[in-house]
Amino acid sequence: MKWFFTALIIVPTLELALLIWAGGKIGFFPTLAIIIVTGLIGAYLAKKRGVKAIHDIQDSFSRFQPPGDHLLNAAFVLVGGVLLLTPGFISDAVGLSMLFKPTQKLYKPLVFKLIQKNMKNTRVIVR
Repeated sequence: MKWFFTALIIVPTLELALLIWAGGKIGFFPTLAIIIVTGLIGAYLAKKRGVKAIHDIQDSFSRFQPPGDHLLNAAFVLVGGVLLLTPGFISDAVGLSMLFKPTQKLYKPLVFKLIQKNMKNTRVIVR
């Protein structure tokens, strides 16, 4: 949990520094245009991939299979879409990478390890 609070400080600072640097190198309006265009493209891609994720989940239900992997893909699409709508180059790069299956495969082991760690640390009280 410590890394989460550290990331909440470091990532926005890096995003802001990178935006200021880009504004100085290419100008304010081109930087603003890049932010707006990536937001629009991100919204479009997130909607398109999100609809596909929902169809995949429905398809797995119709075949009486657990939708676990499809739910995780849908979560990646949701988080990726939010990151693409957030202004900044770093969040755009990470968000875009979360929308596609080849790069989602890189994130899955990290997420599984995090889930597994949280499950070990959670105590269930049965009454």
